[in-house]
Amino acid sequence: MALETWLAFFVACWVISLSPGAGAIASMSSGLQYGFARGYWNALGLQVGLALQIAVVAAGVGAILSASATAFAAIKWFGVAYLVWLAIKQWQALPSNMASDSAERPIGRPLTLVLRGFLVNASNPKAIVFMLAVLPQFINPHQPLLAQYLIMGTTMIIVDMIVMAGYTGLASRVLRALHTPRQQRLMNRTFAGLFVGAAALLATVRRAAA
Repeated sequence: MALETWLAFFVACWVISLSPGAGAIASMSSGLQYGFARGYWNALGLQVGLALQIAVVAAGVGAILSASATAFAAIKWFGVAYLVWLAIKQWQALPSNMASDSAERPIGRPLTLVLRGFLVNASNPKAIVFMLAVLPQFINPHQPLLAQYLIMGTTMIIVDMIVMAGYTGLASRVLRALHTPRQQRLMNRTFAGLFVGAAALLATVRRAAA
């Protein structure tokens, strides 16, 4: 892959990752609930889901998913249902005592958070269609495809890890300022609303838009 092509893709990765979406909401939600160190496991799960999407597109299965109305709809509505479920869990999250540095926070299990992040990305067919449309633009068909997909996949994941670390860290700092149960409930319900909004946007995605 030529350097100028990689640099253009590198810039595109930052634009894509910084764009608000379900992954950013999930990262901020995890940072709010668990703090940075624990909440970042969710971001790692997002990267596993992203790696799967890149592998699907690289294998050509993305073309099948974008062409099959049944497969596309099944993945889309699973994603919608999962985001709504996350919204319900966020709405029901109980306030914690933040009066001191030793205040207890909910203990999120790393594997549970990784799975949560993975499902957020893996159940988003819009991302697969988007990558199916974008990634080939940076591919040189006269060079080994596997090496190029590995370079682009690694670049996307590293950039997204940095961006999601920022979202998670920002939310974890906000958490320290939430001293009262009322403030925490308001924030939890705000994120619940954002999850519902992300679900509603995903529900409007049409295969024809690919």
